[in-house]
Amino acid sequence: MIHISESLVLQTVEGFLTPDELTTLRKIMDADPQLAGWAPRFEAEVVTAPPQAQEILQQATTRAMPALRRAIPSLRYAAPWAYTVLTAGQRIPTHVDGIPDPGTEHCRLGRIGVVLEEADSGGEFYVDTTADDGIWSGRVVGEKENFLPGTPLTRSVPHAPGPDSYPHHSVPEWLAAADRTRWLTDAGAGVAVAYGAQVIHGVRPVRGGRLRKFVTDLLT
Repeated sequence: MIHISESLVLQTVEGFLTPDELTTLRKIMDADPQLAGWAPRFEAEVVTAPPQAQEILQQATTRAMPALRRAIPSLRYAAPWAYTVLTAGQRIPTHVDGIPDPGTEHCRLGRIGVVLEEADSGGEFYVDTTADDGIWSGRVVGEKENFLPGTPLTRSVPHAPGPDSYPHHSVPEWLAAADRTRWLTDAGAGVAVAYGAQVIHGVRPVRGGRLRKFVTDLLT
């Protein structure tokens, strides 16, 4: 049974990528004709990482699984890795992924991100904590969905763009109204940051240079 703490976890894996792996991944991404100069159409847009990068990232994920499962015991799989870029002035506004699909065979418990290239300044990942009731949807799941009985679910901000808007374009009113405490990370390139699906998070604006990172979902 999945415990709510697994959806609210924050766990780092130092050395997730070795220096040699980081160097190789940078060469792979820089040599890819479709991705070398790729720029997202909107903040938080991702593209699938190429096969050579997937192989390295999946090997790193396998190495990290024992550490990740100490914090997220229900974790079984990681989805294919995606790639994104933020340049000066860009950010990922505060949001929460949520669990829109409890009870599915491979339910998303959280996400994991690892920086390939740090921005010259800015671009830090952060999480917000709060006791505000406004972030909770009122929905409760239990054994039918493989959660402990009485597990509450937060609201969510979907990653897929809608017909009239892009995801994470702005902070939703229900989240902006919540009193929150911010925790800023200083995880550098190669350090994986895993966070539960019900963790409020975002990325501060890049002030100089560019931020390149890989992200994927953590699944039951």
